[in-house]
Amino acid sequence: MSNRYRFTIGLCVGLGLLAPSRAAWAGAWTLDAGSGQIFATGIISTSSEIFDAARLLQPTPRYNKLEGEALVEYGVTDRFTLMVGPGLQHVDIASPVSAERTGLGYAEFGGRYRLLLADSWVVSGQVLVRAPGTFDGDNPAAIGFTDFQADLRALLGRSFSVGTMPAFIDLELGQRFRGAGAPDELRADAAFGIRPASRWLLLAQSFNVISEGAGSWGFPSYDYYKLQLSAVYELTPKLSLQVGGFTAYAGRNALQENGLVLGGWFKF
Repeated sequence: MSNRYRFTIGLCVGLGLLAPSRAAWAGAWTLDAGSGQIFATGIISTSSEIFDAARLLQPTPRYNKLEGEALVEYGVTDRFTLMVGPGLQHVDIASPVSAERTGLGYAEFGGRYRLLLADSWVVSGQVLVRAPGTFDGDNPAAIGFTDFQADLRALLGRSFSVGTMPAFIDLELGQRFRGAGAPDELRADAAFGIRPASRWLLLAQSFNVISEGAGSWGFPSYDYYKLQLSAVYELTPKLSLQVGGFTAYAGRNALQENGLVLGGWFKF
C-alpha cells in the first residue's frame, strides 16, 4: 500500500481509535483482595464525516464498527488489581474504499496499583499492554488496529456527596506508546458519576487523545475529543446493566463518530 493511499485511508477512518478503552470503566480505585468484577460491553458506532486538518467537517465513506469487549479485574491484594481484557471487532467501510474486517480486537493485559488512599481520595498508577488481533496492514479496515501498544497512566479519584446523593470524579492522564508507524499519544480522560437513587448510577465521561506528531508510513498527526453519557441500573447486588451513547464533538484528521454502548457489570 502506498504512503499516499495509507494517508488517505488513515484520514478517512480516523486511525480506528475513537472507541474508549475498556479500562475506562474501572477508574482509580482498586478491588479488595479476592474479589473481582467483569465489564462486558457492546459498542456500535458509525460515521460519514471526518474532521479534516483544519478541524472542519468533510464527507467520507461511511465507516461502521461493532465491538464486543470485556474487562476482567481481580484483586490480588487490596492495593493491586490484575486486569485482562479480550475483544472482538467488525469494521466495514463503504465504497469507494469497500473494505471489511471481522475478527479479534485488542487484548489488554496489566494492572492497577494503589499508591495513596486518604479519606475520600485515591491515587493509583496503571500499566496495560495491548496486543492486536490482526497484522493485516494492507486491509484498510484494519489500519489503526495492527500495532502493539503500551498504556501508562496516573489516576486520581475522589468520592463525595451532592446534597444527599453519593458521587465521584475520576481523572486520568496517560501516555500511550504505539508501533506499526502510528504516532504515540497523550491521553486525558475524566469521569463524573452520581447516584440519584439507590440502584441508579449516571455517568458523564470525557475521552481526549492528542497524537505526539505524525507517524511514519503516511500516518498524519491527529486529535479527537469525545463525550459519553450513560446510565447504569443495579439489577441485583452482583449484576448491573448499562446503556449509553457517545459522540466525537471535535477533532483533527479523525472521524466524527457517534455510537451506542450496551453493557453488563458483574461482581464476583
